[in-house]
This record gives sequence, C-alpha cells and structure tokens, in this order.
Amino acid sequence: MVVKRFLEPILEPKFDKDSYGYRPKKSAHDALSMARQRCWDYDWVLDLDIKSFFDDIDWELLMRAVRRHTDCKWVLLYLERWLRAPVCMPDGQLIHREKGTPQGAVVSPVLANLFLHYAFDLWMRREYPDVQFERYADDAICHCRSEAQAQELRLALEKRLAECRLRLHPDKTKIVYCKDANRKGTFPERTFDFLGYTFRPRLAINRRGEHFVSFIPAVSKKAAVKMRRRVRAWRLHWRSDLDLDAIAEWVCHVLRGWVNYYGRFYPSQLRDELRTIDKFLVRWLHRKYKRFRGHTMKKWEWLRSLKRRRPDLFAHWTLKPMAG
Repeated sequence: MVVKRFLEPILEPKFDKDSYGYRPKKSAHDALSMARQRCWDYDWVLDLDIKSFFDDIDWELLMRAVRRHTDCKWVLLYLERWLRAPVCMPDGQLIHREKGTPQGAVVSPVLANLFLHYAFDLWMRREYPDVQFERYADDAICHCRSEAQAQELRLALEKRLAECRLRLHPDKTKIVYCKDANRKGTFPERTFDFLGYTFRPRLAINRRGEHFVSFIPAVSKKAAVKMRRRVRAWRLHWRSDLDLDAIAEWVCHVLRGWVNYYGRFYPSQLRDELRTIDKFLVRWLHRKYKRFRGHTMKKWEWLRSLKRRRPDLFAHWTLKPMAG
C-alpha cells in the first residue's frame, strides 16, 4: 500500500484517458458507457483477450517501465523483492516464479496499468490514432471502421504483444460486427462480453415509443448464472423461521450490489434474470403459511400485491420492466 501511494500520484497523470481500470474518478460504468457510444459510431469491434496476463508480465520490462518514472531506491528494492517472492499454495507448498504479478495484491493494478500503458495504450495512439479503444486493466476492446481494419489491427497487436512477451488468446480474441437496425449484412460474430455485460443487438424503444434494434449492453449470461447460483445457495424457501422483512434484510446488500452494477444498462434483462428470487419467495410462502398450500395462483397474486404495496422491499423489484 505504501508503494502504491507513492507511485499512483506519479503515474496517474501519465495514463491514457481511455484506461479505466482501478483508477481514481474512473469506473467500469464509465468504460461501458463509452463502449456503448462507440459501438453506435463504429461498425466493428476487435475484442481482445490477453492470455494469462497477470501470470506472464515480464519482470525486466515492468521494472524498466517503473524506472522511467522513479529512481527511488526503496521503491525499486521492495518491488523487485515482492515480484520474486515465492507464492505459498493452500497446501503449504512454495511456488517459485520467474514472471508475473500475484492477482489480488494491492499494488498489482497500478503495475498492470503501467505495463499496458507502454505495451498497448501508447502504441495504439502512435500506430493507430484513428482507432478508439476502452481498456479496463487487461480487458480491452477496439473500435474499427471496417472488418479489414480490425483484421489488420489484430495481426499488428499479435506482433506488438509478442514483443512485450505477451500473447493474444487465439480463441477468445475475436472480430465482432455491431449489428443494428441501420447496418446491413450478416456476419457470424455479433456479440461480445465486456466487464460482465454482453453487447449484442437488442430490442429498444426510442423517445417516441417506437421499437427498433440497437447494439447495446445488458448483464451477461455468465454473470447471470453466477447470480442464480448464489440465490439458490441461500435456500430461501427453507427459511420459514424468518419473516419477510428479515429475509429482505438478509439479502439486501447483495441484491443492491447486483442492481447497482448490472442494472445500469438495459435493466429489464437483469430483472428477468433475477425472477428466480421471486420463485423462491413463493416457495417460502408455501412453507410458511398453510393457507397458501395448494393455491398456486393465490401465492403469485400475493407476491404481485406485495410488489405494489412495498416496491422497495427487494432491490430487483425497482428495475424497469422494459428497456428504453
């Protein structure tokens, strides 16, 4: 933390405006908002995946980048010692490393941003100044005018990252067509994931109430699966020892976190994904009160009535039923 507090004020003014990961006054939502706008402006996206980035960071190149910004001996000493320290596994085994930074360490995001500032950001501004991008740590997408430009950029980036001793994932890196109502043609890749959201063609409504197809983000299937697994693990339907307010208080912090993050764009998708909670509440009602047993419609009517009377009881009930 001491090293992070020393380096961050020095490095932060140097970092690119489209680098969003783990930076003051920047967020994942900022990156997603910019990506959404640029997907409307540009027809093609190069979705990048750097294979095992944190495990493959080259120490020599990283320390060379650090020395370009500070010659403070104690900072350099502790960084080198920290990078070379063996990793203790859960079984007690010590693993000696020759490259990489441990994920989860306090100073890792700053060092990762510094490494990619030179390996990617500055290189992009110099070699492809007309290509816009958003980068969040090692997760990045580039916006291209044409498929040919995206293919050229992919090949160039493979060479550039190889020079920096990194690799693009051959299967996860892909070129995507941002299909919407105004873009013609059919192409195999029309969807990509970025920061827990899936960008793809979706039905939207304009200000005049007209339906159209837009290329916009919504909570990804991968994120939704993790949420549903968490909900199932709560086993709400077995908690007949709790009243409704106690259940709401028990899960409220997690639900608010999901809604605040995944409900920012196209909230109706998140609302649909979290209907699992409503099903468990109905099953909880069945076990809690004998008078509801055997009356499926009555239980769902009770739930709809509860939503009207107390719409803020569960955070996902506040989500809009249809995207605008």
